[in-house]
Order: sequence, then C-alpha cells, then structure tokens
Amino acid sequence: MERRAFLPVSPQRSVLTNRCTSKIPEVGPRRLPNPSFLRKNGEMQQHKYARVERERRFLLGQFPSGANIVRARRISDRYIDGTTLRLREQIDDSGPPTYKLTQKIPERSSGAQQGLITSMILSRDEFLVLTRLPARELSKMRFSMPPFGIDVFEGALEGLFLAEAEFDSAATADALELPSFILREISADDRFTGGRLVRTSRQELRDWLSDYELTLNDQR
Repeated sequence: MERRAFLPVSPQRSVLTNRCTSKIPEVGPRRLPNPSFLRKNGEMQQHKYARVERERRFLLGQFPSGANIVRARRISDRYIDGTTLRLREQIDDSGPPTYKLTQKIPERSSGAQQGLITSMILSRDEFLVLTRLPARELSKMRFSMPPFGIDVFEGALEGLFLAEAEFDSAATADALELPSFILREISADDRFTGGRLVRTSRQELRDWLSDYELTLNDQR
C-alpha cells in the first residue's frame, strides 16, 4: 500500500483550502447591553399578551331589591397554589359551561387600574387536566345588572355581597355614578380580591367587615 505523507498544518493555513489565510484580527471584549434595557425588555415580553384591568369594587349590605337582572351564572374558581393563576368554570343560565385560565398581575395605578390580566378559553378536557393541580376553591353566583356584576358568595363566605364594575378607560371609571345600594368602596382593599378571599376564614371576614361598620349575617 502506498503511504502518503501528511504535512503539518500551519496555524496560519486553512485546513479546507490548504492556502494561507490572512491573520484573524483580535476581537476585544464584547460589550453587553445595558442591564436596565434588559430588565425593561424582559418586563415587556413578560406582559406581552396582557391587558390593563380597570375595575371598581364595592360592599353591599344585602342583595339589591328590585334589581333588573339580565344574566345569572354560577362561578367556581380554583386558585392554583403558589401561582397567580385562576382556573374558572362558569355555568350560565343559558348555554353550555365555559372554562377559562386567567393570570392576574397586581399593578395598581390611577383610573381604577388594578393590574394586568391575561385570559384564555379552555376545552373541558384541558380544564380537567388543570384541576389536578393543588388549589383553593371559591364558589359564588354572579348576577349582571349593568354596569355592575353582583357577587353572592357561598361556603365560608356566605353572607358576603360584592358589586364590581369594569371599564375600558380611566375616564369612564371616574365617571361611574353610584346607586343607593352601594355601601362602601373597596377598590383599594386587597383583602376583598378573589385571591385573598379564597384563603379567608369566616372570622377574618367578620373582622374585615367590621372595619367598614358592617356585620356578617350568620344565618347558616
């Protein structure tokens, strides 16, 4: 067998063409982007699909008499442990159940801004898969009487009545006229958000209502 001699390749010689190449220029340290830019860009990406949630919430002493109800639905919420995620099953007074996964990021500002919200509709099978995650449950009936939704809570929160109204702009939020059945505004009180109420005992609820000079009806 004929033996072929292999010449050593010079550091300045291309192993592909066997021709001498020009000396590669030295490259200095790479300048990284400004950390503040990275943080800002990261925040923008994190909330890319979110929208601003503008909402005002109110305490009621009882369900409004003579209310003009245009829609009623039963809501069962599961607040997934260790997350900002809420899994919802909604059974309307007409039509099939709907299932939704929602994330709420608190970021309060003027104009009734509560934070950022992202939601997606689920199939029943997707919903059932997510119900396997550990979570706390909250159930209520919601009655729509525009512009308000009246929440009547069940279980440990029975006797609590809240009204809420959502808005597309700060101007419409500020212009809301309050009807006589509204007792106290609690838009800035995080104790009366779903994520907090789902972890609330009846005694805690009683104490919170007393801060607004209200008592909890204990006919249970």
